[in-house]
Amino acid sequence: MKHSDSARSVKEQDKSRGLALHWQVLIALPLAVVAGILVGPDAQVGGVTFVAVFGFVGTLFLNALKMLVVPLVAASIITGILSIGTGSHLGRLGFKTILYYLSTSLLAILVGLMFVNALAPGLEDGRPIEELRDSAVDTSAVTEKVEGKGASDVVDVFLRMVPTNPVAAAVEGDMLGLIFFSLLFGFFMAKIKEPQGSTLRQFWQGVFDIMMLMAHWVMKFTPYGVFALVGKVFATTGFAAFKPLALFFATVLLALLTHFLIVLPLLLRFIGGVNPLRQYRAMAPALLTAFSTSSSSATLPVTIECVEGNAKVSNRTSSFVLPLGATINMDGTALYECVAAMFIAQVYGLELSFAVQFTIVMVALLTSIGVAGIPSASLVAIAVILGTIGLPAEGIALILAVDRILDMFRTTVNVFSDSCGAVIIARLEGETGVLADSEPGK
Repeated sequence: MKHSDSARSVKEQDKSRGLALHWQVLIALPLAVVAGILVGPDAQVGGVTFVAVFGFVGTLFLNALKMLVVPLVAASIITGILSIGTGSHLGRLGFKTILYYLSTSLLAILVGLMFVNALAPGLEDGRPIEELRDSAVDTSAVTEKVEGKGASDVVDVFLRMVPTNPVAAAVEGDMLGLIFFSLLFGFFMAKIKEPQGSTLRQFWQGVFDIMMLMAHWVMKFTPYGVFALVGKVFATTGFAAFKPLALFFATVLLALLTHFLIVLPLLLRFIGGVNPLRQYRAMAPALLTAFSTSSSSATLPVTIECVEGNAKVSNRTSSFVLPLGATINMDGTALYECVAAMFIAQVYGLELSFAVQFTIVMVALLTSIGVAGIPSASLVAIAVILGTIGLPAEGIALILAVDRILDMFRTTVNVFSDSCGAVIIARLEGETGVLADSEPGK
């Protein structure tokens, strides 16, 4: 099934007016950085701080995106299953999707491991940097969130994949549970005979078309949301926090850029057989939205819009691959967890033998899938890794000062990997025209 003609016509009409969305967002980003640094955390007008205004506008935009996620995921997966069918096609697509996600997450972790071993941000002249431990920020709030977290939490998350109440799963934002129920619902809906079958199919296709129209409408406000969200981050964080953690920040950023600019493009070129530059252009609005929101799930409506509208991937593929990816495919997060755990281990002077590093790699791979739906997912996952290798959860305090900024970068990598997966799998499924003419705004 495809987008409705009305959804495409609205999008094409908007493209013909004014500056393309991705250029608007690119302009908003540097303006937000400058504005945030200039106003700082305390500047105010009429008793209201600029940070509060940024927070209000940014939260409003995030809420609008999150409002779409649950009905969009359900409708997208159900209509996708109907278009795929219930036989070997579904099994083949599911196998390729899971294989891609596991492979790219593992590659991301190995890239992070390579950089953190080469640059050793927690060591100085081969010795742990004790000053970093002494300068760590207050950890009480974080320790409360991650207290008692261990490997069993990963198992608990997988248990929640089968929800006791699918409505409650939707209300609580438990995306794994919602996806599993939607997969089953679509699978068995395809077996319903007429006339009920056609009625259900028309209903869910109608819901999907409506959600895409709503997503396109919300996307019009992206430049304002980006400006507010990024402005707030730089107003409250600034650059002072980077000094003691400059090498750690650089290590994570270099590893993320390597995965983003080298590993994933190579997969696009040699497995997908497409031009990676076209993929960057096609995904520009989604990548910029991911950077500002730091949420793969909140960015999902924009990701689907870009993958289908710009990259020309069929709804049959994108509706299955992307919602699943936004929940379980966390390349950037997995990479960050590995580097952060290794960095903390270096600072604490832990002997990083092959066994320890192998443990970190495997637990980072599992937690990047398993705890993605938990609030403060990366911090919880890092706490699980630290507990596994025998370090205290308080070590997380070492990275808190730069975590928020790095979250923006790793979410961008997460979303780009999802989109690459949709393109590669579409090509492997024999789809033609993918990324053939994908320059948005033209």
